[in-house]
Amino acid sequence: MNIIIAGDGEVGFHLAKMLSGENHNITIVDPHQELLKMIETHTDLMTITGDSTSISVLEQANVRRADLLISVVHDEKINITTCVLGKKLGARRTIARINNTEYLTIENREIMRSLGIDAMVCPERIAAKEIVKLLGQTAATEIFDFSEGRLSLFLIKLDEKALVLNKTLNQVAHENPRLDFRAIAIHRNNKTIIPKGDDIFKINDLAYVITKPDGVDSLLRLGGKQKQEIRNVMIVGGGRIGRKTARRIERDMNVKLIEIDKERCLNLIDQLEHTLIINADARDIDLLEDEGIRNMDAFIAVTNDYETNILTCLLAQRFGVKRVIPLVENIDYIGISQSIGIETIINKKLITASYIVRFTMDAEVTSIKCLSGIDAEVLEFVVKPGAYVTRRPIKKIDIPKGCIIGGIVRGMQSFIAVGDFQIQEGDKVVIFALPEAISKVQALFN
Repeated sequence: MNIIIAGDGEVGFHLAKMLSGENHNITIVDPHQELLKMIETHTDLMTITGDSTSISVLEQANVRRADLLISVVHDEKINITTCVLGKKLGARRTIARINNTEYLTIENREIMRSLGIDAMVCPERIAAKEIVKLLGQTAATEIFDFSEGRLSLFLIKLDEKALVLNKTLNQVAHENPRLDFRAIAIHRNNKTIIPKGDDIFKINDLAYVITKPDGVDSLLRLGGKQKQEIRNVMIVGGGRIGRKTARRIERDMNVKLIEIDKERCLNLIDQLEHTLIINADARDIDLLEDEGIRNMDAFIAVTNDYETNILTCLLAQRFGVKRVIPLVENIDYIGISQSIGIETIINKKLITASYIVRFTMDAEVTSIKCLSGIDAEVLEFVVKPGAYVTRRPIKKIDIPKGCIIGGIVRGMQSFIAVGDFQIQEGDKVVIFALPEAISKVQALFN
């Protein structure tokens, strides 16, 4: 595809880096000349310094031949204008990053489509939704639902309490013949393993598992995890993510939100009815103690200062808070954060990429989850009539190296992938794939 990415920083660069491995022709439009010089040094991408709302700049980027125009600038007005102009100038499909969730109502989506914006992504809204999901399932490090929860991806870190330690996948399956879940990847010592029957689970493994709803309790039991009820939550940062998270949970939990900016605090008081707003610096340890950090069940740090988010989460852990969730924007920090004990991370770049990448696929993809901490994706493909995967049972399908089928959704039912299962037209198939396998696996479903 011919893809134009309009950005003003790392989100656009991260997207371009992800998509460049898929043989697309990518042009980046960005106002920051120094950043573009750095991109040109490290990649073969075409770059144009300029304002994406300029018709001459879009024409220079050859917008008339663009299959996809993606605008992910921090200012949603620029994104909207870029997409409207781009569509008028000939771009086949446009995607805009937006901040105002008002645009996402059914009626307003239609208005935006009529203007030329085919799809919109609000990373802050998705981030808040992910945080709420993680608060509801405290035993997992990462969770993502496919087909409205008929299948789910769980990330479990195996500690000394895990019942599967030092056992092969075959042993676990033999001892538990009615498992409603399947391990699809193991991340160990910075390496990702697509597990086979004789692979052994080891302590500190990160196990990625596809599960049916009925399999969650067994999965957590074998992983040595216990559910913890979250009643008291402290949120640091009253920006979009903090505000949206508080709004979603404040009727069910006791929420304290700490925000350093006084004017923002006054706005939050008008928007949040059941949240206690505290105007203070969350890096103040005495303040955290005075506000009852020792009694908190969860601590969420979502300020724009990502070092502060990591630091305050480490402090919260020291005070005994079991569930900490920082917003970390630098992808290089994710592995470091996990190595020092912060297992659960929210990253807006990965959230944005998860939404957008599916529009660049040859096959029909309904959901993608770009995983944090490892370079891999979990995708939900729709099986087309006559597709290769429908011609024989799973065990006889020549699946590309670097990927594995986790589960299948058929109508209202879900199934864990086993060798004798026969995939049918119209099924949704959830697959774990390393980067080098993604382009190859698409061919199985067309």
